[in-house]
Amino acid sequence: MTLLRLNSVADLPTALKGGVVAIGNFDGIHKGHAAVLDKALSLARAAGVPALVLTFEPHPRSVFNPAMPVFRLTPAALKADILRRLGFDAVVEHPFDRAFASHSAEDFVSAVLKDGFALREAVTGFDFHFGKGREGGPAFLMEAGRRHGFVVTLVDALRDATSEPVSSSRIRQALSDGDVEAAADLLNHRFRLQAEVSHGRQLGRTLGYPTANMALPPETALAHGIYAVRFRRADGSLHDGVASFGRRPTVEDHGAPLLETFLFEFAGDLYGETAIVTLFKRLRGEEKFDGLDALVAQMNRDSDRAKAVLAAARPLSPLDAALNFLP
Repeated sequence: MTLLRLNSVADLPTALKGGVVAIGNFDGIHKGHAAVLDKALSLARAAGVPALVLTFEPHPRSVFNPAMPVFRLTPAALKADILRRLGFDAVVEHPFDRAFASHSAEDFVSAVLKDGFALREAVTGFDFHFGKGREGGPAFLMEAGRRHGFVVTLVDALRDATSEPVSSSRIRQALSDGDVEAAADLLNHRFRLQAEVSHGRQLGRTLGYPTANMALPPETALAHGIYAVRFRRADGSLHDGVASFGRRPTVEDHGAPLLETFLFEFAGDLYGETAIVTLFKRLRGEEKFDGLDALVAQMNRDSDRAKAVLAAARPLSPLDAALNFLP
């Protein structure tokens, strides 16, 4: 299944017009987002029309407050990967800037939805707002749909067993607390990070633990510590491993946090590859050890524990199985 990624609705092929469009930021594609996306997919398939997604890049909150960019749960490439696996035909990653935000709600409906998508139906969450000053909301969108000839379906907020709404902010909080399992429960798939493997000091190699080093965006609000992980290479192969995220207090204790992953039973050159690391469990927090011998002894214990965690892991959902497990 291929997914067409576009950054302008003007580039949407004629064959993909007239479809059902799911609209939202969908950061994380958590259980609540899945309800919107699943509804759009089912409506599109029932009508025999294209299934499309409209999202926005960068995240609007980062545009309005650039000094505090949002910790993205699913940057564009990871989001597109999930949408492809779900079965969507195309995603339009509409550029979002202050000029676009200044357009009226009516302009958005007319230029993007009606003229750009020529959509049959829009599906979005009950709290979707758009246009200058957030003037457009569910009632506005439904009335505009009647005027422009498309249907609007609103999906209510999804709540978990505690009756709290499933939200991206809750997932970010869980990750900042190191509770990757709680985050995975809200996502219905395990949290993933993507970056290019870069050269490091190669100290791990001298200790018997060569690592794939990945610099993450500075706004990555993930708890420092040691994690049981699964590593997906650019060729699609999966490898179990143990990863450290933090500032390496035993050997350095300064500089930007780094994600360093040791792959079990692997030998090869990963430099320059863009890889994905999936977090299965936080094993412990970051610690400073009294010398390298104590550090290596703990790394051996971490590796054994990570292997046990990964051996016992089972998919949380069909999507999680596709993302993080071998067929």
